[in-house]
Amino acid sequence: MKTTISQFAGLIFALNLGVAHAVDLKNLPYPEGAPTAEDIIRQVYFVNHFYAYRNFSIVQREKNEITVLLSRAEGNRPKTETVERHLNNAYDDGLVQSRDLAIFRSGKLRGTGILITDYVDDEKSQSYAIWLPSLRKIRRFAEPAHEDSWGGTDFTFGDVVLRKPKDETHELVETTTFNDCLGRMELGDQKVYYLSAVPEASCAPKGRQVYVVRSTPKRAGWWYDYRDSYVDTKSFADYRTRYFKDGAEIKRIDRDWRSMGLDDPRAQAWGYWYGKVFSTGHETWAIIPPSVVEFNQEVDDDLWTERTLRRIRR
Repeated sequence: MKTTISQFAGLIFALNLGVAHAVDLKNLPYPEGAPTAEDIIRQVYFVNHFYAYRNFSIVQREKNEITVLLSRAEGNRPKTETVERHLNNAYDDGLVQSRDLAIFRSGKLRGTGILITDYVDDEKSQSYAIWLPSLRKIRRFAEPAHEDSWGGTDFTFGDVVLRKPKDETHELVETTTFNDCLGRMELGDQKVYYLSAVPEASCAPKGRQVYVVRSTPKRAGWWYDYRDSYVDTKSFADYRTRYFKDGAEIKRIDRDWRSMGLDDPRAQAWGYWYGKVFSTGHETWAIIPPSVVEFNQEVDDDLWTERTLRRIRR
């Protein structure tokens, strides 16, 4: 069948229309006026992926200055792991969106490294290169399932890196005041070897105005029916996410956010993440000391390569 000039022009118009509606999440401007639910979740994605920075790291300073992951089943003592993480957003080749490097320094994953490459093409899956210290080899994997656990924690790959605004539909439920302190793991008199001090529950968000956005997954039969995000109206930091299934709250993630003092209010950093699964009582607490946070450093791009993975010492 022949294609007429008018049909060809219509096809070009449709393609251009699609491009015009594509959203560049890495270069997302700060919103003007009242944002829609979709706008808010895009801003949350911007904040959580540290797109306000060229690069962002949580490094190791000393033995007791590193990010600590505490994980425990109800009634048990917590298991401890430590991790470094380095994100690079300074790619402009039109192919790579960002690279994310995580290196586990202690615990059962000690010596394991994960290098994730995210692409500009929103339909292209992320690529994963994992250094396995027991084999002294790199294995390349397809993008994991969204519901898979990140590093054995209560945080999924969807929570940490994979879930994008387009994966859900969003509804602005209300704008209200956040009148709660964030959750934390109650440790009693237990000491954490890698921390000089264990933080108290953060009450920094208390009294702040937040958007409550309800996000419903587009996947049928998903592990949650919807989730409610409590998002700061100025910085777009998401303080709390509550997951619901069959009308009951099944999981909660609280995030303690800190401003880094830049002109862009979205330039935030985590103080901690706390997650709890209510059906089992299992908890995870990721604690990021302020001293380990670095951003916009002069770092060689070679850090985000498989060469770095091969150099990891167990």
